[in-house]
Amino acid sequence: GRELTAVNSTPAPDQPRASSGAVKAMGLTLGAITREAEEARHLRQALSEGERVLTLDPAVIDQSFVSDRMGDGEEDADFLALVESIRAGGQQSPILVRPHPKDAGRYETAYGHRRLRASRKLGIKVKAIVRQLSDDELVLAQGKENAERRNLSFIERALFAEALLLRGFDRKVVGEALSVDKTELSRLLQVAEAVPERLARLIGPAPKAGRNRWMALAEFLSSEGARVRAIDEATNEACRAADSDTRFAMVLARLQSRVKPEPVKPEELKDDAGRVYARLKRGKTMRIEFAAGTDDAFFEEIAALVAERFRAREGA
Repeated sequence: GRELTAVNSTPAPDQPRASSGAVKAMGLTLGAITREAEEARHLRQALSEGERVLTLDPAVIDQSFVSDRMGDGEEDADFLALVESIRAGGQQSPILVRPHPKDAGRYETAYGHRRLRASRKLGIKVKAIVRQLSDDELVLAQGKENAERRNLSFIERALFAEALLLRGFDRKVVGEALSVDKTELSRLLQVAEAVPERLARLIGPAPKAGRNRWMALAEFLSSEGARVRAIDEATNEACRAADSDTRFAMVLARLQSRVKPEPVKPEELKDDAGRVYARLKRGKTMRIEFAAGTDDAFFEEIAALVAERFRAREGA
């Protein structure tokens, strides 16, 4: 059968600290070191509340039924630092799972997706708290974890909010899961509705873009033509090779650029012999440009004729 082993409920003594040189060698960021202390706090809290921490095979654990992040993020520096941290000192904070509601013997992740992926990458079992959770409780735990540990980017939160609504969660639960008020939730959903999901995923999380810039992008996408141009930009080779924030900037710049209308070509006025004696330019104002060499007497005659025709029109 599948292995399911209880872990000693007494917190393990702190692991020896690596030297500063070793830390640099492992490439651990200050954020990763801070995370280790936070993970240890989570573990102590879980144990103090009487939770049982088990070791599970990652192969029997599925992701949450609703995704809150774009892509696996396995290549980002923070994830690689997490892998090295677990490799060096073990997993300090358990993930939270629930028994799978449809598949006996399997589990579904509430939070700790990155720790689960790190365990898979290292080929080790993962420490987990198994708790009976309703769907509402699972997404609330998932949202709480993200709020405390690594904030989602604006577009990730927008897509997460939309996905929860589409699965039938009411707005109150969605707002609580994301720790946002009604106004901010409306902004998130406005962007999720305006930005095609394919475009959002082509751009990626764009963590530096922020709410205002995503809302600006959403406003540019009101027409089908704009959406086509945005997808065209996001799929070109240069954009695909760039990082997520740069991809966002490239798409926004493409939509912000005004396509200048081609100037209307002047209409040529020709005599019976086919020679061009003037050009008529139409637009907000009408203009007739006579060919070079036209004598002054002709201009005076034309001016008098125009004045005569104008007076006749006014008197009609």
